[in-house]
Amino acid sequence: MGILMHQRAAGATEKMDLPDCDPRLLENTYRQFGIINRALSGWRRLYVKEVRTVVRDGRRPVTVLDIGCGGGDLAVMLSRWAARDGTPLHITGIDPDPRAASFALRRPPAPGIEFRQAHSGDLVGEGRKFDVVISNHVLHHLVPEELQQLLKHSEILAADKALHNDLVRSPAAFALFSVAALPFRHSFIRGDGLTSIRRSYKPAELSAAAPPGWTVERSSAFHQVLAYRRG
Repeated sequence: MGILMHQRAAGATEKMDLPDCDPRLLENTYRQFGIINRALSGWRRLYVKEVRTVVRDGRRPVTVLDIGCGGGDLAVMLSRWAARDGTPLHITGIDPDPRAASFALRRPPAPGIEFRQAHSGDLVGEGRKFDVVISNHVLHHLVPEELQQLLKHSEILAADKALHNDLVRSPAAFALFSVAALPFRHSFIRGDGLTSIRRSYKPAELSAAAPPGWTVERSSAFHQVLAYRRG
């Protein structure tokens, strides 16, 4: 296991990323992401510490851009927390994958959430700005050129901060997820989740890959945030 985790499996492929993957398993994967992210991703802490505290002009909502939103579960989760807190929040979720965007767009309409099939570069071209730019489990999917492009776009789009939350590669994370994901059947959750851990960065690697102005911070036991803050 130690040897397995020594280097990133950057060339490994997650089945859900294949264009010809089983559509039924893919749909089930999008449905199950909400459980996984709510339990393991550490977003509740990030929401309380980093999103809910954003100072905005007047009474307008805090605007959030969720890049690579997948099936939209994180946007829905953030919206529900904000509604309970009485925090005005507007979330735009984008994903370039038409299958993910289709799933998100088929969700029941929710106040303060919009989904689009789009790339971050599309929003840069539109001159858009958001208080907070986020992503979840996206960084390990990207080749070096795509990572640099995402971070450049994030700097342009974020008026206040950008927070890219991702896994930390470790034997412990691999072993624990291997057991924890056993109940998730008829989807790509377990197999792709283990591949994701193998493809993910260790903190020092992620720090070395990031341009100046970005910092790597621990967000939960097996997650880290690549963060950019203005001022």
